[in-house]
Amino acid sequence: MSRSGLNASRVLVAMVAVATVVTLSWCAQSQPGKSRDGTVPATTAATPSPTATRTGGTRSAHRPVTVVGIGDSVTAGSNCDCEAFVGLYASDLAAARGMKTASVNLGVGGSTSADLLTSLTQPGALRDGVAKADILLVTIGANDLTPLEDRQPSGCTATCYSPLVERVGHNVALIVGAARAARPGHPPTILVTSYWNVFQDGDVGSAENGASFQSWSDLLTRAANEQICGGAQRAGATCVDLYEPFKGDGSRDPTSLLAPDGDHPSPMGHQLIASTLLASTPLPLP
Repeated sequence: MSRSGLNASRVLVAMVAVATVVTLSWCAQSQPGKSRDGTVPATTAATPSPTATRTGGTRSAHRPVTVVGIGDSVTAGSNCDCEAFVGLYASDLAAARGMKTASVNLGVGGSTSADLLTSLTQPGALRDGVAKADILLVTIGANDLTPLEDRQPSGCTATCYSPLVERVGHNVALIVGAARAARPGHPPTILVTSYWNVFQDGDVGSAENGASFQSWSDLLTRAANEQICGGAQRAGATCVDLYEPFKGDGSRDPTSLLAPDGDHPSPMGHQLIASTLLASTPLPLP
């Protein structure tokens, strides 16, 4: 073989060798799930960016937690001339948990559980507001019992008022379900409160209604609270008791926590409600 032929052969052999090395290297690196030493590495989920927006209707990392309050005149802050517990709770939540919050108060004076349920199951401002809630605060049911306010206690025992309070509990469960349905992709954390008294209490209640009526309204309130909490819990919400914070075992005078009408919370009462709700807020937050 001539020198030029020998050189050509050597070049050809070298090219084949290089091609083989490149091919083997490419094959080793291109096998999915394999590391360079041939082992299978553990699967690691990608860590999302802290600023990323989660999908499925959930809250973005930097959007405030939205607190929405619905219910009756207690939620609305009637007869107090003060900030109602909805806004106070949102502020306390922000301070305690180190987060941004926003609040919307959709309480309506005089609202019954049937009224609230109707508003939640029909298109409108209330349903739209609830659909934006990360945390929903619900206080409802006392106005359902106003037909009993003119009854003489001796003429309305448990047999008399049980159908009304049971209807309240039934409606509360439906309200919780409707609130979740308003935002199915991201149902809110729902806190449902009970009452210290469904009628007047403290000095005003005693002066205007008498001891006998106050004792009866206390029994009625306890029965209503049991149904409210039962309905909330059956539907998967958290029940927040307000009877004990206001009245202890029933012997504590709640006058300082009530507005001059003896029916609605005072500024101190609203702050107590906000603090009680905060202590009952489950983790993790939405």
